[in-house]
Amino acid sequence: MDNINSYKNRISEVPKKPGVYFHSDENKKIIYVGKANSLNDRLKFYFSDPKDVTPKVSELIAKIKDFDYIVTESEQEALLLENQLIKKYQPKYNARLKDDKTYPFIKITKSEKFPQILITRNPKLNDKNKYYGPYTSISSVRQTLDLLSKIFPYRTCDKKNDGNDIKPCFELEIGRCSDAYHKNDEALYKETISNLESFLSGKTHSIVKKLKKEMKNASSCQNYERAAVFRDRISSIEKMLEKQKVSGLQNESFDMISCFKINNEGMIIVFNIINGNLLAHEKFRIENVQDTEINELLRLFIFDYYSRNMNIPNKILVSHIPNEKEILVDFLIKKKERKVSINVPKKGSKKSILDMATNNAKESIKQWQIKWINDKKKTKLALNELQIELGLDNIPKRIECYDISHIQGSNVVASMSVFENGIPKKSDYRRFKISEDKNDDFEAMREVINRRFNRLIEKKNTVSKKLDSFNKQPDLVLIDGGKGQLSSALQSLNKLGISNLPIAGIAKREEELFLPYTEESIILDKSSQGLYLIQRIRDEAHRFAVTYHRNLRQKKSNKSRLDQIEGIGSIKRKALLKKFKSVENIKKAKIEEISQIKYINIELAKQIKEELNSE
Repeated sequence: MDNINSYKNRISEVPKKPGVYFHSDENKKIIYVGKANSLNDRLKFYFSDPKDVTPKVSELIAKIKDFDYIVTESEQEALLLENQLIKKYQPKYNARLKDDKTYPFIKITKSEKFPQILITRNPKLNDKNKYYGPYTSISSVRQTLDLLSKIFPYRTCDKKNDGNDIKPCFELEIGRCSDAYHKNDEALYKETISNLESFLSGKTHSIVKKLKKEMKNASSCQNYERAAVFRDRISSIEKMLEKQKVSGLQNESFDMISCFKINNEGMIIVFNIINGNLLAHEKFRIENVQDTEINELLRLFIFDYYSRNMNIPNKILVSHIPNEKEILVDFLIKKKERKVSINVPKKGSKKSILDMATNNAKESIKQWQIKWINDKKKTKLALNELQIELGLDNIPKRIECYDISHIQGSNVVASMSVFENGIPKKSDYRRFKISEDKNDDFEAMREVINRRFNRLIEKKNTVSKKLDSFNKQPDLVLIDGGKGQLSSALQSLNKLGISNLPIAGIAKREEELFLPYTEESIILDKSSQGLYLIQRIRDEAHRFAVTYHRNLRQKKSNKSRLDQIEGIGSIKRKALLKKFKSVENIKKAKIEEISQIKYINIELAKQIKEELNSE
């Protein structure tokens, strides 16, 4: 494992939520699947040079070249998903695995009058037999067959019979061979094999229902020993079903498709859910999507995906209704030759799975962006492109971007994002509270540029950790906005006597770059690495500004609404917000909870509730 710092940059953005993570090697092959209650904490372990680990873990860490993850809603979902994905990917470091051809399968010899249940490593697709698998190991197949032999006693011996078998095999005596076989009862044996096949296909609920009926009949006839046999079979099936159940989906099968996009990038996540189990997930990154709506992206994707996919489910659940839905449905029905529906889930477990898919689409884009930033070849190419396109004397190793945020002139703030060598340097990010609230982006930009570069002049020779970011001179300044914002920034720089600082404005609509004293804009190619880097820097400045603005607005709202209540001063207001965090939480709190705060009695608590809820 190399370039640990680039991994640390990515891990810093991984959420502290439960989920499943994957490690892959230099060939992009998944070599380990793991579960974590906190993905962030768990992934940090692998990239922090851990000591006192086993040789196997040490070998795994040395071979890790990349990672990915799926966020889940609960730890239980993470556990179940981990098991299912290990079965799907069969990673090297979860089990000792070989080539697909050597995986064990369950074989039902349908070519025989009384089919046998065997283990094989060489399935043949064109014979009359049925195969189920592959399984991760011989032991897992044997465990499955051991369970099946208890629930559906099938033929386990090669003893020939003519229906008059005086001396049955030992397996039959202990209930592990088929009585129907030894009695030459082909119809009864055929029913047993049919139930076994249904079980292996996941159609278990009808079997449980049938077994419960037989248990009830045996009990009614006072055949309690036979009823106990059915009871044990039912118990074995239900224990297995409990291990495989996910998110209350019961026995449903459908595909969940979620699409999310940011600027010029899109991500589509597909969850394949069969009989209530999340058996597979795929992700598809799409480029050049800035001018394409999600509904159209889904139309294009669904047609392409199911054109190549033979397994079309009856239900397809999506994050957005695709364009020309009726045409898509007709296409799918003709291919599947059965009814197919496309819908958006609105509530319940399916909505929760859609939210999980959408969150993972967001996380996938974020991780791709961070991977791009940490790709030294691409960032070097991006910086070289910017130097050439903007006519800079030097490569812009340090780039600062400024953005203004407000709502109709209230709570006006600004932000400064910083990238060094193409990588965000968050410790150098700064935010500014503009001195006067008014709806004037140009004046706000003049103020923030004046404050930032005045600090550079004043503190150039001062060592201060707090002002360290302001002590550094950027190689390029980006202004989020068009000619007006760029002109405002230039006015402040000129007043400070700074005339040799490379600066450009970026207009979001067409992603145009404006240079000082130049009429024509620069439009970088849509696939340009330089444009991609600028978008990342601009998006970071915007995110940082919007977050600061939102926090200020929330604080101001909390303060003004509580101050209007008679009897509430600054001390009580601070105590209320310290306990409940927001006015909305106070509105939801019980009177008894509010009255527990110092200096607030029952009468004042009632007054607070009444006035806040009367708004």
